Amino acid sequence: MEHNNLNNLQIAIQAAQSGVAIYDSSHWGKIVVSDRDRLRFLHNQSTADFEKRQVGEGCDTVFVTSTARTIDLATGLILDDEVLLIVSPNRREYLFNWLDRYIFFADRVQLKDVTDSLASFTIIGTESAGILAQLGSPQLTDLPVHSHQLVNIDGVEFRIAIGTELGLPGYRLIGDRAKSAALREAIANLGAVTLTEDAWECLRIDRGRPKPDAELTEDYNPLEVGLWDTISFSKGCYIGQETIARLNTYQGVKQYLWGIKLAGNTSAGTAITVDGDKVGVLTSCMEVDGEIRGLGYVRSKAGGVGLKVMVGDVDGEIIDLPFVRHEYPL
Repeated sequence: MEHNNLNNLQIAIQAAQSGVAIYDSSHWGKIVVSDRDRLRFLHNQSTADFEKRQVGEGCDTVFVTSTARTIDLATGLILDDEVLLIVSPNRREYLFNWLDRYIFFADRVQLKDVTDSLASFTIIGTESAGILAQLGSPQLTDLPVHSHQLVNIDGVEFRIAIGTELGLPGYRLIGDRAKSAALREAIANLGAVTLTEDAWECLRIDRGRPKPDAELTEDYNPLEVGLWDTISFSKGCYIGQETIARLNTYQGVKQYLWGIKLAGNTSAGTAITVDGDKVGVLTSCMEVDGEIRGLGYVRSKAGGVGLKVMVGDVDGEIIDLPFVRHEYPL
């Protein structure tokens, strides 16, 4: 990576952590679920309790297979008469078709992919609220994460939701794609640093947000990932529920997703070993703020934070991740 590019990455990452950065997430999938049975339908298809959600609220949820293997980590925003699902870019078409297969004759549910008509961008960092205030947005900081409301900024309606994809302070803004350029420019003019895809990937690995085809695959379930907060253990049956309930009841999670601080570069798919014995596999790797960081699954019995490992022929150490957690709920 060239020196200037590295400097730009570091500036953007620091802005997201302690200032303000803007990330264009318009390419993330957006699926509208509407009609009378929309909440019950999503309740039955994913890990979160949608039936308890009220208009203006939202939640993260995981879509899983019948054997509780992960498909995607998504966010649902409860609107007046529909739910807006925000899904990973590479799961947009897959999830739309997957959900469509589970709509039966008697179900009053409709799906619409609105990705191409809606722009979305995220303001990330401790100064995010100040940026919104300068734009004339009402104060939203006292509401729970994923709370959202429509706001008129310079004559254009945008939905502002509290929280970011990375668990850092900030807000998601969603609105008409044709009218979004001026607002994005205004935010940049107020000092927000553009967060590129490379910078976002660095932060993703640093925070520990899992993504499809890396940490979210049919090799892993949500408990292994550490997505406890997306799962309702009290609601009724849903796809994958039996497996997740059994793992929770018998504390049967055999591996966990951890961060790994590495002494050198390596590649995803490399085996993680301790004293020559394989204990896991690396799923992502990138230089983050001058250090090589990775994500990987490690057997529970091998240990956790502070464990010294080898990733291929590279020394490593297990570190904690802010985005996920690895304890059984009380």
